[in-house]
Amino acid sequence: MITFLIRRIISGLVVILIITMLVFALFFAVPNNVARKMAGRNATPETVDLITQRLHLDDPIWVQYKNYMLNALHGDFGTDYYYQLPVTQVVKEALPVTASLAIGAAIIWLVLGVVAGVISAIRPRTLADRSITVLAIIFFSVPSFVLGLTLLYFFYFRLTLAGFEWFPPGGYAPLSEGIGPWVQHLILPWITLAMISAATYSRLTRGSMLETLSEDYIKTARAKGISERRVTYQHALRSALTPIVTQFGIDLGTLLGGAIITEQVFSLEGLGRTSIEAIRNQDLPVVMGIVLLASVFVVLANIVVDFVYALLDPRVRLS
Repeated sequence: MITFLIRRIISGLVVILIITMLVFALFFAVPNNVARKMAGRNATPETVDLITQRLHLDDPIWVQYKNYMLNALHGDFGTDYYYQLPVTQVVKEALPVTASLAIGAAIIWLVLGVVAGVISAIRPRTLADRSITVLAIIFFSVPSFVLGLTLLYFFYFRLTLAGFEWFPPGGYAPLSEGIGPWVQHLILPWITLAMISAATYSRLTRGSMLETLSEDYIKTARAKGISERRVTYQHALRSALTPIVTQFGIDLGTLLGGAIITEQVFSLEGLGRTSIEAIRNQDLPVVMGIVLLASVFVVLANIVVDFVYALLDPRVRLS
């Protein structure tokens, strides 16, 4: 177990290192002049040179990368080029928004997707199965921005015109203001993310459950007289959750790096929207900080998934 953990941590660190190298290479491959953009149109060459020297943009790429990584090991991820704020502060302000959005939506889509998939699997080719399949195809085919704008139209615009101001048009209310405003601002973004992902999870759960229910040990359990409910939920579902856990770990880890489209639609100042602004401005320290954080989330999610495997399926052994 310890050997497995050490091996996964080392491989994760290698992945993060490679990603930082690629981001640095892409940043310098883009033919935009950060110093010129910051100085403005009417800036003199001397002003541009001064900004270039102050930001160390005239250093070779490998020198800039080395200095960045050395500082990052000491907890210093640089300073925002445009707002002159520490990157850690920028990330600290955006992370709660993205974390609230991602975790809330993940809980909803996991519950909805698994329940719908189980119902479809234990009642194949029935009206319930076909209805869930149709709904899954519909939500899977709808782009997130279309679903988000549709929800805003009906649940904000139309309800507000009718005198029911139940949902805000966007923005974020921190938990410090109360759980009511927090949920009120996030319920529509949660639904937007959850319904699209739940469609995928319902189909994944159905396929995995049908495959598991045809296994010999399930037939043996039924032959021993074990109740169908126990066979379904204690034996079949537990084994069928393995691919679902894999997908959930990947999706949640990726989503914690920023739900770009949903954050844009609902005006949420999360990591996704912050990263888009940083990329547009070629603000390398902010881009690198968010990329590193997202990479860590994905690596940790994959390590946790591997451990959950062993808990769900005794046939899995970590070595």
